[in-house]
Amino acid sequence: MAKPGSRSIDLLGKTVEYDVQRSTEASEPRIDVDIHGVTVVLPNSADVHPATLLKENAAWVVDKRQQYEAHREQVPDRTFAAGEQFPYLGEPRTLVVEPCRKHTVQDDTIRLRQSAVEQSSVEQVLENFYRSCARDYLTDRADDYAEQMGVDYEALELRNQRTRWGSCSTNGTLSLNWRIIMAPPDIVDYLLVHELAHLTEQHHGEEFWNLVAAYVPDYRAKDQWLTENSVKLIFSEDDL
Repeated sequence: MAKPGSRSIDLLGKTVEYDVQRSTEASEPRIDVDIHGVTVVLPNSADVHPATLLKENAAWVVDKRQQYEAHREQVPDRTFAAGEQFPYLGEPRTLVVEPCRKHTVQDDTIRLRQSAVEQSSVEQVLENFYRSCARDYLTDRADDYAEQMGVDYEALELRNQRTRWGSCSTNGTLSLNWRIIMAPPDIVDYLLVHELAHLTEQHHGEEFWNLVAAYVPDYRAKDQWLTENSVKLIFSEDDL
């Protein structure tokens, strides 16, 4: 079923649904394809027709869409109950709800304060905890890499992005998807280096990738991991 407001186009004999977004943070037109679908992102000042961009990249779009449609079959069926496992920094952790002073990650568990769950829900409390952990962890790692790379960022914002893991605005604001806290630490580091590199190189040219490679030599493998495993980082059915 088509999403409200979505459009469709014929690419290589296949009907492809897509959305169009205008972004003040985008420096050039791009096509995002992920578990949620196809999105054409255009800078506010760009005079580019989305259909033209899609046709020019038809083979890539169709191939990526097919990959993600296969990944959708692997979407976790989460019930948000004590005893269920959720990833935290790449490791599965068993969810425990118990009387305690604060939420914590201990060994192979995520322990949530029972009184908070009773006032809300496991899903909401866990999301809030993930967001809190993400802000602390991502800020520490971003500060570390910014110093190594000799750049300064203005602010770090957590977003509920549906089509991207991160972005870096021209004014130096890092916008990161809070769900990345579920990924392994080396994947988190790659994402941060990628976005911080945009403070020096705005486009994805050779100079940009050379800069990323200086800090993450196997960046291609990390990027491929995100492509192949993003479905494992889906938090709830609301993400779909």
